[in-house]
Amino acid sequence: MANRWVGVTIDCVDVQRTAAFWSALLERPPGPTQPGWVYLGHPDDPQPRLVFQPVTEAKHGKVRLHLDVAVDDIEAGIAQVIALGGRFTGERHDYDEGVVVVTADPEDHEFCLVHYY
Repeated sequence: MANRWVGVTIDCVDVQRTAAFWSALLERPPGPTQPGWVYLGHPDDPQPRLVFQPVTEAKHGKVRLHLDVAVDDIEAGIAQVIALGGRFTGERHDYDEGVVVVTADPEDHEFCLVHYY
């Protein structure tokens, strides 16, 4: 059996709120789960699942691993993040191949919105 990537686990104090944010942003419904946790997706999905794990302490400092989310319109993507309870950090990078902006979910986990030209 070959190794394969099956998911990303995000530690969060408010599992339901954080999972609801990502579920709406990525249009991925919750799948099978265990008490206190939320899984977006199923084990046999073509995309890795997002797993929201309860923790008692809030995030401190910048995350060392983050997700990149491709969007068709960078301004509309920022507006959606804000409407869902996240925030735009103000950090934007314009490259020849596209635009990258740094945003954060309701628990301040940073992630990038990416628009490729």
